[in-house]
Amino acid sequence: MKLQFVVSNQTNPYLNIAVENYLVECSEAVTMYLWRNHRTVVIGQNQNPYSEVNLEALEADGGYLMRRRTGGGAVYHDDGNLNFSFVVPKAMYDQTRQFRVIQRAVADFGIVAELSGRNDILTGGRKFSGNAFSKGRRNDLHHGTILIRGNMADLQRYLKPKPAKLLKHGVSSVQSRVVNLADLNPDITPESIAPRLRAAFEAEYSGCSEVVDYSALVCKPEVQALCSEFASDEWLYGRWRTFTAQRSGHFEWGEVELQLVVDDGIIRDVQIASDALNLAALDEARRLLVGADTGKTLVTDDRSPIVRDIINLAFSERG
Repeated sequence: MKLQFVVSNQTNPYLNIAVENYLVECSEAVTMYLWRNHRTVVIGQNQNPYSEVNLEALEADGGYLMRRRTGGGAVYHDDGNLNFSFVVPKAMYDQTRQFRVIQRAVADFGIVAELSGRNDILTGGRKFSGNAFSKGRRNDLHHGTILIRGNMADLQRYLKPKPAKLLKHGVSSVQSRVVNLADLNPDITPESIAPRLRAAFEAEYSGCSEVVDYSALVCKPEVQALCSEFASDEWLYGRWRTFTAQRSGHFEWGEVELQLVVDDGIIRDVQIASDALNLAALDEARRLLVGADTGKTLVTDDRSPIVRDIINLAFSERG
């Protein structure tokens, strides 16, 4: 089994995510990729930037908005936050092993980490890592954050959490739910944890990893094309500017916001904003809703809970 280890030397979010997506498409090894972004709010593939992010403040401070291709919620990256990606051939993909790499690495600093909910890693009940996942053609992706010396004031300033989500967790702010690892052990820095992550990666997969030159990856035409796509207005904002939110709900599987265009009783278009990890279910719900008659009932008995909840929400106010 071949192992690869890649470390970015850039903090441009569009370039870093372009390299990640290139690896998902082309890597022929189990790959761990480490990268950092400068002052960036990252939203999930199906999230509405206008309801998740304080865009005016972010833009005024020279920050970036980035939309990834995986599900999940909004997170904040800065120079004190280290991001990791596992790009793994489908036959070997195992989230338990991948999470264990992170747990092994922070354990070297005396920090006990536990998994929580759908995609979080906690220590002492506070979150230091959010994770998201997607499936590629030949490889699957698991990526996440490691909050080390992040600016909590900026995190609070740029993110717009839903009150229902805060109520669910019994807290009053984003800041109270997260922790900087450097507050628990000042020896932890992005630079000091990187070799621990590589050692944990190699220990978990019982092999030595080959270091791949990040600069060589950046020069590839495919990476440059992906970078342009991720930085484009269409990818970041798309049609969100032309819709008005009409439905929102909070479910066990996550938050959802529906923006509908209804003409003569027919749903002509819909955008589904959600932090749900199951992108296929969101796509299925949208497919069922577009063209549906609001005066009739859509039968969803054989659908997944996510699809049923979204359809019921869309039809919750008729007329």
